[in-house]
Amino acid sequence: MERRSLLKAGLAAGSLGMAGGYAAPALSQGARARTLRFVPQANLANFDPIWGTQYVVRNASAMVWDTLYGVNDKLEPLPQMVEGETVSQDGLTWTFKLRAGLRFHDGTPVLAKDVVASITRWMPRDPMGQMVRAIQKELVAVDDTTFRWVLGSPYPKLKYALGKTNTPICFIMPERIATKFDSFTQIDEYVGSGPMRFVRNEWVPGATAVFQKFDQYVPRGGAVSWLSGPKVMGVDRVEWVVMPDPATAVAALQNGEVDWWENPITDLVPLMRRNRNIRLDIADPLGNIGSFRMNHLHAPFNSKKIRQAVLAAMSQEDYMRALVGTDDALWKALPGFFTPGTPAYTEAGGDILKGARNMDLAKRLLQEGGYNNEPVVCIVAQDQPITKAQGDITADLLKRMGMNVDFVATDWGTTGQRRAMKNPPAAGGWSMFHTWHAGADCVNPAAYNAVRGTGQQAWFGWPESKGVEDGVTEWFAAPNPAAEKVAMDKINTAAIDDVVYAPTGFFLGYTAWRSNVTGIQKGPLPFFWGVNKA
Repeated sequence: MERRSLLKAGLAAGSLGMAGGYAAPALSQGARARTLRFVPQANLANFDPIWGTQYVVRNASAMVWDTLYGVNDKLEPLPQMVEGETVSQDGLTWTFKLRAGLRFHDGTPVLAKDVVASITRWMPRDPMGQMVRAIQKELVAVDDTTFRWVLGSPYPKLKYALGKTNTPICFIMPERIATKFDSFTQIDEYVGSGPMRFVRNEWVPGATAVFQKFDQYVPRGGAVSWLSGPKVMGVDRVEWVVMPDPATAVAALQNGEVDWWENPITDLVPLMRRNRNIRLDIADPLGNIGSFRMNHLHAPFNSKKIRQAVLAAMSQEDYMRALVGTDDALWKALPGFFTPGTPAYTEAGGDILKGARNMDLAKRLLQEGGYNNEPVVCIVAQDQPITKAQGDITADLLKRMGMNVDFVATDWGTTGQRRAMKNPPAAGGWSMFHTWHAGADCVNPAAYNAVRGTGQQAWFGWPESKGVEDGVTEWFAAPNPAAEKVAMDKINTAAIDDVVYAPTGFFLGYTAWRSNVTGIQKGPLPFFWGVNKA
């Protein structure tokens, strides 16, 4: 409510008439039409698409690096860098052929050895990659354009693993870079083969990131859809302009100083609707799932009962109202972990998230879980509206539960660094942080890293849940949709019981752009190819 009051005060004072001091570079009319200025969801603080899982890094990376396959809007993996593949009758040997014309931004050709090195670096950081690595017998370059993957058992979803939108995506980079930096060390050279190259000398973290059209990129044929098809750039240059203040961003969009705002807050939607030069739409019909992510390694959330106490006390409506305001069409309660309206959606085991909130039960669970007034170190990014809004609700919730809150207000880039640390909270670690998961990532467990319970190999928080993993194994082996649904019920029940994380609800978000911009696709990330500016 404080945020909304401040925005209303600014509107009343006419403070949105200028873009908060943002000065657009002086460009000729022709150059302006060939430059797309974009306000991203957060600062691009690091730029390694494998090292972490932040969507802001993924979104920028999709312009610079390419993928072997790419999913379309039906979540079907289609050939992208590969011309095609052959699979042995027993499903164990996959042979892939790269398509012609692939070149890296340094001018060197993309070779099979680059692909092998890139896959090898990606696998340890990705749940599907970890599954494939566990059954891998051989991954080799046969010649410059052919590589072979031999498995110990069939893995029918291999193409999906190589083309999914969920982070980390299997982006292809030169062998010399992929072998120089292991999976847990950030790269410092950003060379891909995608439609845009990264302009390193114009990167100012916290302010700008610049991408220039790669003239040697050869689009594949077919129809463009999400990560699949011809990635034809309609502009020569994309400038990311970091504007964490929503009032500054909306003013810049109104004045034509920027062309596209990735995720405007709902408070400003009525204002933008009144401007005939601005277009608004739901960014992705599959929406998002809010997340209260707990550290399972250290007190207090290493106690299952203390994690369950959070579920008993939390009000998803409070979280969702903080995110989307009063528009009920923009959110749903979510007694589970999977995307509403999709075939595998389930609420099995989700009763603790339904009905009236039970603070008495929460306090009893805290006591039974042995809570001893340990500080709850809440890492909350203030420059990301989704995390800030959730963090404000959480601070109040935990205090009302009787917990000792240590609220660390930081930025999204720092959150991405700190959440990877396994140190105890008192030694620079953390107890919880907020994030969100795109609905496209949560339709099933295939690429849904946040729901997995693989302990030290799991996503940040490192939950361990045998029930979840047993359900995942059953889902991958399921012979039909009915069996998949049974497995999904088991996964949801176990994930609720062990509290792999606390879902704060399902919500939709807007994206906004100037009326002279066309070609924007709906989906889980901003797709810059096919976008044109008059």
